[in-house]
Amino acid sequence: MIRGTSILLRAMEPSDVDLMMIYENDPENWAVSGTVSPYSRFTIEQFYENATQDIFTSKQLRLAIEMTTESERHRGKTIGFVDLFEFDPLNRRAGIGILIGDYEERRKGYAREALDLFIQHAFNTINIHQIYCHIELSNVASIKLFERSGFEKCGVLKDWVLYNGRWHDVVMMQIISSSI
Repeated sequence: MIRGTSILLRAMEPSDVDLMMIYENDPENWAVSGTVSPYSRFTIEQFYENATQDIFTSKQLRLAIEMTTESERHRGKTIGFVDLFEFDPLNRRAGIGILIGDYEERRKGYAREALDLFIQHAFNTINIHQIYCHIELSNVASIKLFERSGFEKCGVLKDWVLYNGRWHDVVMMQIISSSI
């Protein structure tokens, strides 16, 4: 487990499949995840099986974001997930994504804390040199979140994603281990 002040990042458990079913199948999240249709339980369970393997084998790492607050009501509550994907061990880079799927817990600083903890883990434990992400240009909140965590804009990809019948530009952002 990777502990922060108000959250911890932990390895996924079989019980997380139910929550992933909810978050991955929420159409509100599809634009940022590149999803176009619901996932079956079987597909989510297969993803879980792959995601719980070593990152050098699966080329990805997903950790659950769990609250550690004083409140009995919220302590132990899983509110989202953070991922490394497309891990390239030769060039020591990976993509990153984060989702606070619990709408009630958004905009409370949990994503920033989880992102900062995960970046440190990626750089210090996994020995990644750089982490990148693609964020749709109108997603100002996510762009600001990543900028606050040290990511820099390094380009705009025109007409990169298609959803709702329209092409959207994305900003490419990255953070390099020597920059933090």
